Amino acid sequence: MSDVEDLKKMAGIEACKFVKNGMKVGLGTGSTVKYTILELGRRVSEEGLDIVGVPTSIATEKLALEVGIKLVELSDIDGLDVVIDGADEFDVNFQLIKGGGAALLREKIVAQQSKTMVVVADDRKKVTTLGMFPLPIEVTRFSHISTINQISRLLDCEVNLRMEDGAPKITDNGNFLADAITGPTILDPIKCESDILNIAGVVQVGLFNNMCDAVILAGSDGIESLYNPSGNLV
Repeated sequence: MSDVEDLKKMAGIEACKFVKNGMKVGLGTGSTVKYTILELGRRVSEEGLDIVGVPTSIATEKLALEVGIKLVELSDIDGLDVVIDGADEFDVNFQLIKGGGAALLREKIVAQQSKTMVVVADDRKKVTTLGMFPLPIEVTRFSHISTINQISRLLDCEVNLRMEDGAPKITDNGNFLADAITGPTILDPIKCESDILNIAGVVQVGLFNNMCDAVILAGSDGIESLYNPSGNLV
């Protein structure tokens, strides 16, 4: 296991400290939160942990079922106690860019239904200003080029249709993805999200604002728990 992968595993496992018996848990998507799901599955089978989960992607659903986590439909329960998910970037105000794994719409739906959000990440994801990671934006297939052009004009940057195996990447919801190459210029992520959502062909934006309560950060010195002073865990 590489050093980076080892750090991801440490962070993913550490995040499980927020999960207690009887909780309803949002299960995120990505290479770090994968270890959270594996550890929760181990606790279910070996320690009798009693939880139900709501996955944020088809891939997460498959993994959760494989490790024995009981899954429910979000609409069948009254909200979630916590969601544990990854992030592509987070800034000093705990605002996030997500969507590198193409699950941003489901991830945001789940996050909005959760009392608390815990992010697992390695220290490469911590930035002063969001935008070095291309901003993912889910768009409708209908007139997607026109939508992408509108986004490009709005943000004054290059916006690319995400491709996979020579064809447009299709999300779990049947939409396309655009990636905006803004650079580290997103000084007001709340306004940026609102402006992009005003474009009719945009389904959702990979800016997760005022949602994150804590970040479990893995770095060369080990694991650090960062708490949002305006969040629900302080």
